[in-house]
Amino acid sequence: MRINSIKDFQPTLFQTLKSYNKEKFMADLMAGLIVGVVALPLAIAFGIASGVTPEKGIYTAIIAGFIISFLGGSTVQIGGPTGAFIVIVYGIVEQYGVQGLAIATVLAGIMLVMMGVLKLGSIIKFVPYPIVVGFTSGIALTIFSTQIKDFFGLTTPKLPSGFIEKWGIYFQNFDSINWWVTIIAVVSVIIIVLTPKISKKIPGSLVAIILMSVVVYFLRTYANIPGIETIGDRFNIQSELPKIKNIPVTLESIRLLFPSAFTIAMLCAIESLLSATVADGVTGEKHNSNMELIAQGAANIVTPFFGGIPATGAIARTMTNINNGGKTPVAGIIHSIVLLLIVLFLGDLTKHIPMACLAGILVVVAYNMSEWRTFISLMKQSRATIAILLTTFFLTVVFDLTVAISVGLLLAVFAFLKRMNEYTEVSHTTGNLELDADSEKSSKDNEEETLELPDSVEVYEIRGPFFFGVANKFDEKMRQVGEHHKIRIIRMRKVPFIDSTGLNNLELLCRNSRKEKIIVILSGVRESVREQINKTRIPEIIGEDNICSNIQLAVKKAIEIDTELKKKTGLKRFFNDK
Repeated sequence: MRINSIKDFQPTLFQTLKSYNKEKFMADLMAGLIVGVVALPLAIAFGIASGVTPEKGIYTAIIAGFIISFLGGSTVQIGGPTGAFIVIVYGIVEQYGVQGLAIATVLAGIMLVMMGVLKLGSIIKFVPYPIVVGFTSGIALTIFSTQIKDFFGLTTPKLPSGFIEKWGIYFQNFDSINWWVTIIAVVSVIIIVLTPKISKKIPGSLVAIILMSVVVYFLRTYANIPGIETIGDRFNIQSELPKIKNIPVTLESIRLLFPSAFTIAMLCAIESLLSATVADGVTGEKHNSNMELIAQGAANIVTPFFGGIPATGAIARTMTNINNGGKTPVAGIIHSIVLLLIVLFLGDLTKHIPMACLAGILVVVAYNMSEWRTFISLMKQSRATIAILLTTFFLTVVFDLTVAISVGLLLAVFAFLKRMNEYTEVSHTTGNLELDADSEKSSKDNEEETLELPDSVEVYEIRGPFFFGVANKFDEKMRQVGEHHKIRIIRMRKVPFIDSTGLNNLELLCRNSRKEKIIVILSGVRESVREQINKTRIPEIIGEDNICSNIQLAVKKAIEIDTELKKKTGLKRFFNDK
């Protein structure tokens, strides 16, 4: 693919810095500070829920967040770990370990960079909406299911990755519920929900973490309440910079992890571009989708070497950035610096955060991801939409995202082909042909025109795309007609495109017609379709003169041919009589 200009691949940061001033910096500084604080509990929660340590979530937010803002194609996009990856990452870690996750993430990063370089950003946007809602809702339900243990303080064996198996263990061990833990989780949810109604500037998750950490500290220290786990009980968070790690990549590991890497890349592309598109709708700006993919790819290539997990554009943090006055990618860079300073100087305090509070945060995240109102709305639409939505949803929950997206896209393709097949029509006319003045240029302005066809002329009209899904419709129509005339006009004024199967079908028709001594005339062929036809032998078979720009010329040509044929027939009879 040809690169039109270097500007096509210029990070938005470099463009915005040309007109950067003190006013924009102050706005970015405030937004960056707030987003950094908001990102902390989410990064910790996503890291733990993904089956890795909390600092890996924080490192991802720092490093990936910086790279995405530095190289990205959006002015306000905030990158980092997101809830959408929890299920995928957890499954990879369980099956292939942390090293396997690192390899898969790097491979996904390379794929994303290639997508951006090949300018596939616009194509990703065409993923059908029911598929996006289906897997998003499925992921939301899966995230919710992973938090039941910590939300209710259940005593259970190691939980399996499977959705059904997980809930089986929950039901078996629900009698081990810890009511203190449950109260902390419920109160955390209430705080998160109510805080925005009091102040939109203060993140509810941060308020919940601070209050619940203080409460749990006193309950554990002075009231001797047992069973309330904190981050410090499970993990040892180091207040230091991450060290560069070696990632041993082999051909075998690439082969094994390629499907997982592809899933990460697709999800990252969809979520980041969706987030950027939502941001565009609020800010009135337009992001560079290809540059955004390159930035996401670079972030996912670099982050695993510092122990990070997959990252993408985060809708919630991006909206927080916009709502708090973020103007340029500098706000995203400041958010990364704020997180780094928190880790270095306040990292020890994170050990006091209760696991129940983090579970409450993730339950709210899952609820916001579920898009249940949109889900219900789509359930009222066509059967095809419902089938795609429910299939993607259930496959995401029961199996995994790779299967869900693959099957969902396949169903969407079949549904599209069915719609196109229904849309495309083939009609047959003899005798008089009624013309609409607005559909094809007529000799009389704004009036209907009737063309009288000779007895030897028949007209077939194709309305709609002439592709492999409807290529046989033409043959079926001809078989229904049965008797054929000497001259066959094929109107193609309403054929927007033709694929290889349609071309082959049309060429075969022209060949068979010539064998049967039937003359074929094409009428109203669009320029784009004509270009495709010229690449075949159709012009040679029927003659260049028999490809006409409109039906008037086609009928005129047919009358000339008919007259010529009658003359030849008349001469033959004359000589035979002699």
